[in-house]
Amino acid sequence: MTAAFAPTNSLPTMPEGWPIGSYDTYKKAQRAVDFLADNEFPVQDVTIVGVEPMLVERVSARLTWGRVLSAGAASGAWLGLFVGLLLSLFTTTGGLAPILIGMVSGIAFGLASAAVRYGATKGQRDFVSQSQLVARRYDVLSKPRNAELGRTLLMSIPQT
Repeated sequence: MTAAFAPTNSLPTMPEGWPIGSYDTYKKAQRAVDFLADNEFPVQDVTIVGVEPMLVERVSARLTWGRVLSAGAASGAWLGLFVGLLLSLFTTTGGLAPILIGMVSGIAFGLASAAVRYGATKGQRDFVSQSQLVARRYDVLSKPRNAELGRTLLMSIPQT
């Protein structure tokens, strides 16, 4: 195994190095490290550290019984279609009957399971959201042996 792909320590450790740049978005920090790599900087000495992490939950839609049941029916239909196709492979008559039976059963199962899950929440979470871990800023650190060179290179990044 090469050093570039050697496994890292699986235990959480504090980052090491001196700050050579600080950015308000991960994309800008990533761009800085890419710039360093393009300029032959030893990027294996670099770490990007998210400072002041936050869990951000972005609400994307309101949940209603109609949405819940239609999503349950759709996922049940896919599962039923898969089971129906498998059944049709192992029946002597084949045809559409096993596929239709699988789909109808899947839709019924999907509707029932979605209704039970949503009903159990008792209206406590009537929305859909996505969670994301973000930081207030992203520091780029370098091991001390190359920190000064890293700072100098990052000062020459073209601004876009």
